[in-house]
Amino acid sequence: MRIALFEPDIPQNTGTILRLAACLGLEAHLIEPAGFPTSDRAFRRAGMDYLDQVTLVRHVSWEAFETWRRAQGLRLVLFTTQAATCYLDHAYEPRDILLFGRESAGVPAAVHMAAEVRLKVSLQPGMRSLNVAMTCAMAVGEAVRQLGKGE
Repeated sequence: MRIALFEPDIPQNTGTILRLAACLGLEAHLIEPAGFPTSDRAFRRAGMDYLDQVTLVRHVSWEAFETWRRAQGLRLVLFTTQAATCYLDHAYEPRDILLFGRESAGVPAAVHMAAEVRLKVSLQPGMRSLNVAMTCAMAVGEAVRQLGKGE
């Protein structure tokens, strides 16, 4: 299982997610362009010294990422407020790459169409969305639990 971030906007969220990936031994993918310089101090501060421990793969564009993903035979699992299925009702597989969109705009229609699976975190009525790092942690926690890697 892997984590992917689509053109992230907020360095602190990205740093937090990369720290999560480092701590759990997950490969992280950054689909550029990011909305901030990845050498930014806030980005480094959020990831602390864990950024040196994460396996980070950068993709220069969505197209480059998608070409790579298809060649690897990975299943794209998109987390979106527009999904009908709750993330708790999904059977995760080791070949899944969990994709999280931009904080400001999510992902474009082409990315939605490319996803084999679309999942959501169910929220109370009137609530728009959770912080992307929080959503990522919840999703990864459930996937790790299902795949038996939470020892």
